[in-house]
Amino acid sequence: MAVEKYYGELLRFLNRTLGNSHDAADVAHDACVRVLGRSPESAVEQPRAFLFKTAVNLSVDLHRRRTRRECEPLHDDIAPDTALTPDEDLYRKQQLELVNDALRSLPEACRTAFLLRQVEGLSHRCIADRLGTSTDMVKKHIARAMKHCRLYMRTRQHIDPT
Repeated sequence: MAVEKYYGELLRFLNRTLGNSHDAADVAHDACVRVLGRSPESAVEQPRAFLFKTAVNLSVDLHRRRTRRECEPLHDDIAPDTALTPDEDLYRKQQLELVNDALRSLPEACRTAFLLRQVEGLSHRCIADRLGTSTDMVKKHIARAMKHCRLYMRTRQHIDPT
């Protein structure tokens, strides 16, 4: 099979489709390797179409992997700071309680969107899917929650908001 004959055309197609030259080169390479790795007994009637279809399938797989990774929560790999003085520990606990109070005073959808983004690390798209709303609404919920928490903390700590 003359994969070399179609490689340049495939690469240009993938550059346009994926919008990223590195991804295009990777997918083109993987498609060629797959096609060339087929057994000689399995004849391909339309080598160009077969090569392009293989590349499109690999592109879809790449997109799915990235989308799935985008929706995965952050892991608890961060070790707690064990070098806190008793005063620092008390201060952190008080701050955390203020944040919890601020979050409890938010509407449920706003609070949920904020927590899914800040604690779970989910993308706006994943949050929108979970909440059954648009990504624009998720962004508004998160912005509202952040503004609310900031103002709540300032008023409770008697800090001038300027």
